[in-house]
This record gives sequence, C-alpha cells and structure tokens, in this order.
Amino acid sequence: MSVVSDKRPSRWNALAERVLDGQPTSREDALAILDAPELELLDLLSAAYRVRHRYYGNTVKLNYLINAKSGVCPEDCHYCSQSRISTADIDRYPLMSAQDIAARAERAVELRASTCCIVTAARRPSARELREVSDAVRQVKERHPELKVCACMGLLDDDEAATLREAGVDRYNHNLNTAESRYGEICTTHTYDDRVETVGSVARSGISPCSGVIVGMGETHAELVDVAAELRELAVDSIPVNFLIPIEGTPLAQTAARIDPRFALRVLAMFRFVCPDREIRLSAGREVHLGTLQPLGLYPANAIFVADYLTEHGQEPEEDWRMIEELGFEIEGIGGPMGPTPNELDAEPSLA
Repeated sequence: MSVVSDKRPSRWNALAERVLDGQPTSREDALAILDAPELELLDLLSAAYRVRHRYYGNTVKLNYLINAKSGVCPEDCHYCSQSRISTADIDRYPLMSAQDIAARAERAVELRASTCCIVTAARRPSARELREVSDAVRQVKERHPELKVCACMGLLDDDEAATLREAGVDRYNHNLNTAESRYGEICTTHTYDDRVETVGSVARSGISPCSGVIVGMGETHAELVDVAAELRELAVDSIPVNFLIPIEGTPLAQTAARIDPRFALRVLAMFRFVCPDREIRLSAGREVHLGTLQPLGLYPANAIFVADYLTEHGQEPEEDWRMIEELGFEIEGIGGPMGPTPNELDAEPSLA
C-alpha cells in the first residue's frame, strides 16, 4: 500500500473530533467508512484509534470461552455448527456439571483473561440448566472474586436474568447477529425481536448487556450500519464483531466467501465510530479473514477472545500475547471495569 503525502486535514480525523466532542456518527458517515478508499485506510484507522484511546487507552481485554453444552441446540441458525440443521463434525454433549464448568474457568486465569464466558447451545435455559450454571458461577466467584463472568444461554426473560444476576453473572451475551431486514434469512426458529427483548431483559436485571454481529452472511453495507445503530440504541456495553467462519456442514458454508481483510478493518472502524465508548471485541473469524492484518484490528477494537472459540480453533494464546506486546499495548488485568474506562491522556499516537 503506497501512502501519498497530503497536507489537507483527514476527513476521518475531523470525524473523530466530532465524535470526541459528543456528536453521534451519522448514517452517511458510517456508510462512508465502509466505502473508504484504500488510500485513506491508515488515516481511518488512526482516527478510530484516537476514539478508542480516549476510552480504553492502550489496554486490550482478553475473554475466554467455555463451551459448556455443545451441539444439541434446537434452533436453525444457518451459520452455527451446533444448530439442529448442522451436520458439522463437532463434539456433542449435554451440559457440564457445575464443578466441571468451574474447573474449566481456571484456564481463563491461566490465559490472562479478565472475563470468562460460559456458553450453552440452547434456545433458552431449562430450570436445571439455570441452576447448574448459577452454581458454577458461584464457585468461580468464590475462587476468583475479581474474574468477570459472562453467560450466554439463549433467550432470557426478566426472571431468568434476575436469577443469573443474583448468582454473580456480570455480563450476558446475546448477539443480534445481523440487521432486522436480513434476520429471517439466517434463522426461522426465533425472531430478531426475540433477541432484542432478551437484551432488554438483561439490561433491566442490572447485568451488563453484550450483543454483536456476524459479518459475511450476505448483508449489505446499509444492513451493517443498521445493526450498528440498533446496538447503539440498545446501549449495549460490549459488541463482539465476528467474521463468518464457513464451517462445513452449515448452510452458509456453501455461499460464504473470504472477507477482504481491509474491509474487515473498515467494519471495525465503523463500529468504533458509531459506538465510540463501547467495548468493541475482535472476535471469531479474525484469524481466517484478517490474517496478517490482525494487529491493525486492535487500533479500533479493544478486546479479543483468547485461545479457542466454541467449536473452532483460534490463534495460540502466546501469539495473541506477543501481538499485543509488539503493538505497545497492555493486557487488562483481572478485576478491570466492565464498561468504558475514560482515559484523558493527551498522547494519541498516529498510524499514518
């Protein structure tokens, strides 16, 4: 990529100034980010980093996943290897015991993760599953009081969310995945509104809401902007940005194409500008689609998953640690805050 010297002020730097002054990113600007020309990519990332730095400095938050119940989900989500319509070659097992889940959480501490995510493949938790996971969370908190615990168990109502909150769950993940206009094409066994309502139940319970997207399911640029705006409206605290992994045996694997890594960087920058003070997590598929450009993703994003995903392998933890260190960033320690951490440091390094 060649860089041409130009004394004109970057339009992306001007956008960063407006965002840092409290002005919301417009739909037109969000679309322009996704269509930014190659020549402006480094300027765009530099501007996104200014916004990220204001709220998160140079810290990177590590999240660790426990797949506590695998491959027995009754839903038909077309991207998921654990859905009832998937023929993917994965491990399939019922819910682990509370003791086994708590034991797995020790790995999060070993990997320097500040949040441990307990995930179950399900439409919604049964009463027994809710009790078992709640018991596991209590055990984890007893051993590691400062380790944050996130749960992801499907649809929730207000009472179920309150039960998890009482057990000590800090955050709950339930992704919107895509825009409302596209949702019926990726799942028919529940609706987009069902997911929005779960995010609302989580927020009402006092648990930190986490909800994100999967990029690469045939969505348009406009639909990506739509779901970013919805997540801003829902005031979620954490936004995982996943890039579709085309898992053999899932319907979307037949039509999925590799996402241009530079476009993936634009997507991350768009989410940073639309939701400036929220945790933006560079999530599943980063290894597949960003490849050697992964480090650049941490200029707009401030969090990643470490080690493996639910049914797919991720980058080796040591490679993640080295990537973070070589960027001059620091791993957030256990006990860090769940939400934005305003950082008023004047230093705003540039990529350009």
